[in-house]
Amino acid sequence: MPLSFKDLGEREILALAVSLEEEDGRIYGEFAEGLKKNFPATARIFEQMRDEESEHRRRLLDQYKSRFGDHLPLIRRSDVKGFTQHKPFWLGATLSLHKVRNAAAVMEMETTRFYEAAMQRTTDVGTRKLLGDLAEIEREHTHLAESLEDKGISPNERKEEEEAKRRLFVLQIVQPGLAGLMDGSVSTLAPLFAAAFATHDTKQTLLVGLAASVGAGISMGFAEALSDDGALSGRGHPWARGGICGLMTAIGGLGHSLPFIARSFHFAFVLAVMVVVVELLVIAWVRHRYMDTPLLSAAFQVVVGGVLVFIAGILIGAS
Repeated sequence: MPLSFKDLGEREILALAVSLEEEDGRIYGEFAEGLKKNFPATARIFEQMRDEESEHRRRLLDQYKSRFGDHLPLIRRSDVKGFTQHKPFWLGATLSLHKVRNAAAVMEMETTRFYEAAMQRTTDVGTRKLLGDLAEIEREHTHLAESLEDKGISPNERKEEEEAKRRLFVLQIVQPGLAGLMDGSVSTLAPLFAAAFATHDTKQTLLVGLAASVGAGISMGFAEALSDDGALSGRGHPWARGGICGLMTAIGGLGHSLPFIARSFHFAFVLAVMVVVVELLVIAWVRHRYMDTPLLSAAFQVVVGGVLVFIAGILIGAS
């Protein structure tokens, strides 16, 4: 059962401070290692913060040995109530720059509060001074973590990091989302409009569209999640990627299925066709915006594919 901070003596407080600095330093080392490929400038800052934490640990150890000897009690963050338990997200394939910066800011604020509280429970003058000095340093680290993009990074390095963030956004969000939207918007056209022309019944058409959209979303989601674990490609967590792909697939199909909620078949049909046009134009714009495909080329490719599937559905339903 975790201990209460007020139950700790000066010996345990110093031992806990050593443990905190060691843990924070190792986490910053993980941040630096995970960021150095895509964000080398920010990685260097975390390396500096890791080295500073190591120096803090050394100073705390010296103070502990001078007062209590060589034996250091084993007491960790998890052994004391009130500390945030950090999930090891740095073990994932790709680190989010935003998440890392937020995590570092939280760690530094928490360590600052710890040193401030520890000072109030310490009577030794040398120990109080050390804890106060470290609290001030950690407070500066908090401001540094909150504004890492402004510290020690040249304009060219910042531009490179922004480009790296864009590449990761495209790789982990846009690509699976676009693949899902294209599949949902195009592949469900044939069954939906085949059902529409075969039955001229909006309710039956709606049910076919819902089934096709949800089924395609589940299928595409699992296919994307199982295709690549992201460890080597940097495409992110497989289930997050699969969720994005599956959701966008379902949305792509539902967009032109929902107009058949209307009772009038002709009204629903015209509205569904208008939705299809909007969907295809959105897909073309996304390909142009994020995949560097010329707009006219993207529109031509998407529209031709969509029209062919649309015609196939009508011909099958009318036969």
